[in-house]
Amino acid sequence: MTTLSETDALDGLRDALGQLKNRETVALRLLESSAKHSFDPDTELDWDAPFEEGKWFWPPELVSLYGTPLWRRMSEEQRMLLSRHEAAALASLGIWFELILMQLLVRHIYDKSATSAHVRYALTEIEDECRHSKMFARVIAHSGTPWYPVSRVHHNLGRLFKTISTTPGSFTATLLGEEVLDWMQRLTFPDERVQPLIRGVTRIHVIEEARHVRYAREELRRQMMTAPRWSQEFTRVSSGEFARVFSVAFVNPEVYTNVGLDRREAVAQVRASGHRREVMQQGAKKLTDFLDDIGVLRGVGRRLWRSSGLLA
Repeated sequence: MTTLSETDALDGLRDALGQLKNRETVALRLLESSAKHSFDPDTELDWDAPFEEGKWFWPPELVSLYGTPLWRRMSEEQRMLLSRHEAAALASLGIWFELILMQLLVRHIYDKSATSAHVRYALTEIEDECRHSKMFARVIAHSGTPWYPVSRVHHNLGRLFKTISTTPGSFTATLLGEEVLDWMQRLTFPDERVQPLIRGVTRIHVIEEARHVRYAREELRRQMMTAPRWSQEFTRVSSGEFARVFSVAFVNPEVYTNVGLDRREAVAQVRASGHRREVMQQGAKKLTDFLDDIGVLRGVGRRLWRSSGLLA
């Protein structure tokens, strides 16, 4: 298969979603949006305000055990405590993921013109992700919960992935990490049942991540049109495997132990929960529809996505 040049990719190429947009035009618009809508969490959020009694740290419907027999046996206080620990676990997952993403972005721009708007926006996004990681770390510490690192196996798989990932694979993984959490956070920040600090954190993340999703989607469309066939096939398989890792790592099972639950029983009930499966698939639907349209969800990769539970 002949590999198309970057110039060709910017000159009238079309995929199932229409004509590809000019890379520099997209980047300039994102840079303009970044200048208008970026936040410093250290000054934007009230870190000194105490948490409010009777408020959740994550919407109850998004807590992993919601609707299970175990959930029905838990007291309201224990449910809220679980939401506190799951919010910390998701923030911990976010830090892990964003550290990988920043390294992938640096690799992406390493051979590109440093004066291009495309590279300038990538550097701007890295700035955003640095602030997000610090914000997540601060909210974990403020919540009085442990940091919940991913398992050693997943940690090392992340190290391997960021080393061997091709460019389209990198942007597919980027979208997986961003869009499922984004869907949940869009439900969280307007929810008055949730702690104001958590709502503030998710609001900042949603606003700034919208730009990151746009950048990754446009670049992935281009990469799936211009990458050699082997890279496209590798992307399909590696993204399916990353989806499997992501779905398992999404909530650290240590949270159940730390709120006084039987860890094995809790994990089994989450896996059997139709509500939880529906939440995860709904959270991933915009992404999986997009990936299907541009040819990522094919063959072995599609089967891996199904086995992850993120694709119906």
